[in-house]
Amino acid sequence: MEFFAGYGYVGLFMAAFVAATILPLSSEVVLGLLLLHGLDPVLLVGVATCGNVLGAFVNYGIGFWGSSFFIRKILRISESESAKALSRFKKYGTGSLLFAWLPIVGDPLTLIAGLLKVNLPLFFLLVTSGKLIRYMVISLAVLA
Repeated sequence: MEFFAGYGYVGLFMAAFVAATILPLSSEVVLGLLLLHGLDPVLLVGVATCGNVLGAFVNYGIGFWGSSFFIRKILRISESESAKALSRFKKYGTGSLLFAWLPIVGDPLTLIAGLLKVNLPLFFLLVTSGKLIRYMVISLAVLA
């Protein structure tokens, strides 16, 4: 994580982007390190949110244009993870995308949104809102 933190805002953007894809990474740690080094909290939250949302768009695109073979065999998103995400969509509708920031289920949620061809502006609004709130809460907790 210190590798990303060493690049400041750009490093945070990269960490947040990668963390929103299927690769395991904690952008929250990078955000915390940069906050503790005195970088602008508002700018950090904006950069982290932008990177994380763009990473979620990658997942959406994979779901939209990809096949289930690609998702299961290449990305290694299990049947059970996909089933949980699909179940949330059926139970809570597209509003479940507000929780795309959650570990384990967040990435499959954004993939399922692509598979189901969720309206793109709605996807953007819900995913951005959830991720923005998460980074704001983390920043407030670190700076408290």
